[in-house]
Amino acid sequence: MMKLSAPRLLLHVEGGVVLIAACIIYAQLGASWGRFAALFLAPDLFMLGYLANVRVGATLYNLVHTYAAPFILFLVAYFAHMPGLFAICTIWVAHIGFDRLLGYGLKYPTAFKDTHIGRL
Repeated sequence: MMKLSAPRLLLHVEGGVVLIAACIIYAQLGASWGRFAALFLAPDLFMLGYLANVRVGATLYNLVHTYAAPFILFLVAYFAHMPGLFAICTIWVAHIGFDRLLGYGLKYPTAFKDTHIGRL
């Protein structure tokens, strides 16, 4: 049985917190929930890199499943005065949080199931 202080469990909880926070922020933006639903799984399209090989797949997956990527887009939106991108950033962060909640972590180039959270 997993202890409540186990790092793996804490990573799942942290993902849930990020997901909930992103949804609250998204609601405050007043953006379309239809857009949210349509784009929520878009980062997973980068799993298509696994069709080439595991290394390419892991690299592409990791590029869009770190919080750094939506943060960079947020900075672009802020400094370029493009507020329409804030909703996309928030959806992206929600997606990453959801993945972490489910136990999907960043991928190692050994196999799709090898993640920083543990083996799926």
